[in-house]
Amino acid sequence: MDKAIYEVVKKALEESRKRNFLESVEIAINLKYVDLADPKKRINEEIALPHGRGKEIKVAVFASGDTAYRAKNSADLVIPPEEIDKLAEDKRRAKKLANTYDYFLAESALMTKIGKVLGVVLGPRGKMPKPIPPGSDPTQIISNLKRTVRARSREKRTFHVPVGTRAMKPEEITENIEEVLKKITSKLEKGTGNIESIYVKTTMGSAYRLEVK
Repeated sequence: MDKAIYEVVKKALEESRKRNFLESVEIAINLKYVDLADPKKRINEEIALPHGRGKEIKVAVFASGDTAYRAKNSADLVIPPEEIDKLAEDKRRAKKLANTYDYFLAESALMTKIGKVLGVVLGPRGKMPKPIPPGSDPTQIISNLKRTVRARSREKRTFHVPVGTRAMKPEEITENIEEVLKKITSKLEKGTGNIESIYVKTTMGSAYRLEVK
């Protein structure tokens, strides 16, 4: 465990005032020397945290038959194929669905149709479904997604990534941060050389700077 990260996390937790709701803990990453006008240079990664988010992550699955049956005990919502056209006709309901659930999965056979009729709603939110291979059990995929965060810079050089909540131990948050930074630096051309600064903060708390190594 990185002691420097741990000390900053501990300080962020101890010095921010307690609130009457469960605050998230996040890191803010500021990039440099990256041409974010080029979509290929942008960060858009899903990262499985060793200790999870510390809060409920909702997963919805587009499926039928055996896949739907297997998914029902682990997914938060199972959407049958006949609902896809209904959602396409009711944009308000489709947007509410997209905003309510963090991740979507879909049987491979449904991916093309979902892309055509719901892509306009799910795409901009970065929530296009991940395909479930034919005959596979979605249970493990759902389990992994429930401890996954999305790091997405879009065209902005500063972006935020949730790494836990105040209910978690600082050691757990530290190890989550280490995993996020490892994944993001591996995607940058110059690694940490493309990171100008990193800050740790709770939802309503002050930001504390991490030294970039």
